[in-house]
Amino acid sequence: MNWSSVNFDWNHTRTFLVTAEEGTLSAAAKALGLTQPTLSRQVSALEAALGITLFERVGQRLVLTDSGMELLEHARLMRDAALQFSLSATGQSQQIEGSVIVSAGELDATFRLPKIIAKLRREEPGIDIEVIVTNAASDLKRREADIAIRNFRPKQNDLIAKKLGDEVGWLYGTKGYLAQLPQITHFSELSDIQIIGFDRSNTVLDMLNQQGWQLSKQNFKLITSFQLLQLELCKEGMGLIFFPEHLGDKDPRLIRAFEHMGPVIRLPIWLVCHQELRTSLRVRRVFDFIADEFSRL
Repeated sequence: MNWSSVNFDWNHTRTFLVTAEEGTLSAAAKALGLTQPTLSRQVSALEAALGITLFERVGQRLVLTDSGMELLEHARLMRDAALQFSLSATGQSQQIEGSVIVSAGELDATFRLPKIIAKLRREEPGIDIEVIVTNAASDLKRREADIAIRNFRPKQNDLIAKKLGDEVGWLYGTKGYLAQLPQITHFSELSDIQIIGFDRSNTVLDMLNQQGWQLSKQNFKLITSFQLLQLELCKEGMGLIFFPEHLGDKDPRLIRAFEHMGPVIRLPIWLVCHQELRTSLRVRRVFDFIADEFSRL
């Protein structure tokens, strides 16, 4: 291996990759925690070391040149190798002290995790916890998180998953809103009803119609992916929401809608981490702790 032939700063390759994927210097600087001038200097330094132009400016965005496009996949391979190196190194760590990143949805982060994290911190003060709150699936293979709480089982062989149980979901509404609705024996009898939706896709609409509902987008005139806002809108009488049984039944302002028809949805709860991290003492401690505490909820 002729190491003298590698005459560029490897760290600048990361800067190039993030800039290419983010599309602007400002977004890339934010993602890397750098100032925009620093990031710009690193990109320029890489271009000078390689002797090629990687980006062209088009308005406020940066567009890859042909040379930049050819190098992009190599940069991604370097990123993947660095992530695997980091995963393996973290997995070898037998120190309990350090940081663990947990990814959870809004409801779990708000209603379940605070007590669990508080107890964990009392028992393991050397472990620092960062919580990423997102209803999207964090990419564990790219180290967006060390541990994730999800409603689906991962398909990747290098991820470890433990089922924590099942979550039953009902449609909930206020007493005043439900009083306006007719008594029904089948969901197909409902037409003038409002359900607060998650997004503008047809996922929820199709799921309900497959169960015998006859709804359209006119039944979803309020949409927000922020579930705590859904909850407050429901309490204002704006419509029904999907909500977990263990939370909805505890709220005095919420009532199960059409209880005689049974629950609307049942979702599994999975705790997931990368198999490399499962050998890390502190990640294993947090993983097992969350699993044990969930079983007591």
